Amino acid sequence: MCTGIVENARVSGNGKGPNGWFPLDQASVSYDHPDHARAERAVIIDLLSETAGPESRIAVELTPQSARDLVRAILASLSRGEGDGRGTRNESVQ
Repeated sequence: MCTGIVENARVSGNGKGPNGWFPLDQASVSYDHPDHARAERAVIIDLLSETAGPESRIAVELTPQSARDLVRAILASLSRGEGDGRGTRNESVQ
């Protein structure tokens, strides 16, 4: 059974696909059964450009623990980069 859990956000950035770089303006994050990840449930992230069409889409399926690890890495990187000193350096991937 599908969970129906979906969160959407406006984003500003760029992604690279088979035809090169394109602007990103939308992110969709869901928690559901994955199509490809080997897990019962996954966090599914779709990054896309609403104006560039379906060929301008990046899809990722992560296990729940991998998604948590990614969130921590993003927050630590932002913290260190923005200079508030709270981020810790972690150079290894587990």
